[in-house]
Amino acid sequence: MKVLHTLLLASVLTTSATAAQQAQWCKNLPRPAYSKLERVPTADPWFEVYKIRPGVFAIYEAHQLEEVISYLIIGRDKALLFDTGMGISNIQAVVAGLTKLPVSVLNSHTHNDHVGDNWRFTDIYGMDTNFTRANARGSREDAQAELAPDELCGALPAGFDAKAYATKPFHIAHWLHDGDKIDLGGRTLKVIGTPGHTPDAIALLDEKNGLLFTGDSFYLGPIYLYRPETDLDAYVVSMQRLAALAPRLRLLLPAHNTPVADPGYLPKVVAAIQQVRRGEVKPVAKDGKHEYLYEGFSFLMK
Repeated sequence: MKVLHTLLLASVLTTSATAAQQAQWCKNLPRPAYSKLERVPTADPWFEVYKIRPGVFAIYEAHQLEEVISYLIIGRDKALLFDTGMGISNIQAVVAGLTKLPVSVLNSHTHNDHVGDNWRFTDIYGMDTNFTRANARGSREDAQAELAPDELCGALPAGFDAKAYATKPFHIAHWLHDGDKIDLGGRTLKVIGTPGHTPDAIALLDEKNGLLFTGDSFYLGPIYLYRPETDLDAYVVSMQRLAALAPRLRLLLPAHNTPVADPGYLPKVVAAIQQVRRGEVKPVAKDGKHEYLYEGFSFLMK
């Protein structure tokens, strides 16, 4: 499987000197975690699909710096797509190859790299916040920034119009609040409000199966906490709330880099962010920001 992953990645890399420079951050790919997961074939080379648990598929965009991961969660009666990714290629077509059930969309938050293909779907859940409403109108600037030369690992999909790339407007059919539940038939998902990274950030709890979809509140790698909409006080409270769930969890499913992580990271993140806020940790400079380094993760701040 690891060989297949490597060959696929190599097949999309271009050979020009510019492309070689673009691919520098790709040298650590494939991430080791993927060699232990069940790869599911898909016709679109922009995406890689992995079966994480019965009825749970990770849809991974390995060729862009964000390494976004969206999740298809399948119940008996319907399915939920948790995030729709970059919108660089057609995630709806990938989902159609995985289930014939009706598919609704819910976003972990409404940054552009998680709502890119929302416009392709008609049944969309959204958190009842002004931030969500503003982002549902679409945007261009953040989307265009994702196409900078050093953001890409290989070729863009055939026919992709880079100049026209933007997050398209989408319509939210159902407004959600903290504690709401979505019944897929035999699988119930609980919405946990986790403001901090953004005002509308959420985690999604599948309590029966011990699964927590953490969005951008936690993932292995630099956790972005530098945007204007980030609220560090709220982030601490949200992570404390998630850490309290850790003893009941079997697996974390984050929205970037790798789709599996140990629930034991959650209390470590709480302790770490509290240390940072008390000024007990010295950061290193990174791209004009400050990075606070811990084992397996870091915080990237202004």
